[in-house]
Amino acid sequence: MTRPARSQNPGSGPTAGAALAFVAGFVDAAAFIALTGLFTAHVTGNFVLIGAELVASSSGVVAKLLALPVFVGAVAGARVLALVLERRGVDPLPWLLAVEVALLAGFGLCGTVWSPLGAADGAASITVGMLAVAAMGLQNAVGRLSLGHLAPTTVMTVSVSQAVIDATDLALGSGEQREQTRKRFLRVLPAIAAFAAGALCGAYGIAHLAFGSIVLPLGVLVVLIVASAAPADAGAVP
Repeated sequence: MTRPARSQNPGSGPTAGAALAFVAGFVDAAAFIALTGLFTAHVTGNFVLIGAELVASSSGVVAKLLALPVFVGAVAGARVLALVLERRGVDPLPWLLAVEVALLAGFGLCGTVWSPLGAADGAASITVGMLAVAAMGLQNAVGRLSLGHLAPTTVMTVSVSQAVIDATDLALGSGEQREQTRKRFLRVLPAIAAFAAGALCGAYGIAHLAFGSIVLPLGVLVVLIVASAAPADAGAVP
């Protein structure tokens, strides 16, 4: 009995992982600058910033408090949608990416229409920020539900640590499975580089083009949707 080789689909290969890492880096940097230090691609940073409020009062604490439940809700919603689609025999990946496009488009559109956003804890800033948080929460879920064979695309801490460990083993010639180490290193490195490139582009984009710069990650996601919806190669694996 055979099944289509999912990894042969251009929308779920290493290039897709790097593209999603670029999107996450872009959105995280852009939102951090535009929304008074709000992290969108991961919640760890927001926990740290909330803790900092205990000793140094600043602005935007409401948005940081809301980020966790919104993030959790986005992940749960992605899981429910994926289950519904899978039960109907439909690949959830392009549909999940389409929802992410809608959320990011809302982020860019609302940010543009409501600019200047005003107070960090105002309704406009919170709404814009939570749209970005929901989009990144959904992308985190995509990484677990549909692209688990790829390196993480939103949080780079573990990936960087693993890359350094693998690079050290390769340089020292240590480790019993050198080829496996090399493959893992080459799998993680593009995502790290793409996330860093996305963060740079997001910072410059939001500084010079404001929320209009979101068209770049939106374009990347649209290309991924088209690629993920394309039929997989004819090859099959047992």
